[in-house]
Amino acid sequence: MTLLHVSGLSKSFGGVHAVADVDMHIQQGAVHSVIGPNGAGKTSLINMLSGVYRPSTGAIRLDGVDLAGQPVHRFAAAGIGRTFQNLQVFFNMTALENVMTGRHLRERCSLAASLLRTRSLVRAEAECRQLSRELLRLVGLAGYEDTPSDAMPYGALKRLEIARALAAQPRLLLLDEPAAGLNATEAREIDALIQRLAEGGTTIVLVEHNMALVMEVSDHVFVMDHGRKLSEGTPEEVSRDPRVIEAYLGSEAAPAEALAEAGHA
Repeated sequence: MTLLHVSGLSKSFGGVHAVADVDMHIQQGAVHSVIGPNGAGKTSLINMLSGVYRPSTGAIRLDGVDLAGQPVHRFAAAGIGRTFQNLQVFFNMTALENVMTGRHLRERCSLAASLLRTRSLVRAEAECRQLSRELLRLVGLAGYEDTPSDAMPYGALKRLEIARALAAQPRLLLLDEPAAGLNATEAREIDALIQRLAEGGTTIVLVEHNMALVMEVSDHVFVMDHGRKLSEGTPEEVSRDPRVIEAYLGSEAAPAEALAEAGHA
């Protein structure tokens, strides 16, 4: 079943075409990876899919409802969550408080209830706190609940941001380079987390340069180059596509296996 249908999506900055006429079909419950050389338009694409950028042209239909041109909060309310390549966490809060902030979109509380501290409000806060603890355990951060985020290691902060995105119970989770800046051990932790989320039925769009991770977790890979779709298919299919090898390595004669190495360059 197609959860997200993207058609004719383009974004221009002045005379520069960051994304040009892209079509995508995101299947529910699958992991779709977007890869490509630096400057291929991957993050610009993710920014449009989350409402950060307004498309120049095209449609972004979630279950048939076109969100293109809507503000960011409309994308979030529709069920699209995301993380960022550069960490976006609250460093003056604990890990638990960070995750709880991601839940506010799904909370319903009147001004009167807030002022009077009604039973329903207290119950909702307790439920939010419990859900946030469970999400910290899910991402492998049990025991960090009361740790200030500015005292957490970088790899843990990457997983904290994923937990916060999950707190809003997104139907579609966009991950923008979750393994960027991580060492091999931390990257394996992200790999395992993405697989756990996928096994639990979460639909994921992943932008990533770590080709080993991409080939391990992806059901479908979408390759971009110079803002356009270059290739798409299973990890095995795109890794053997001469156009993909050319884009990464500059030589059609290069062996397909070297594509994985290009992701670490």
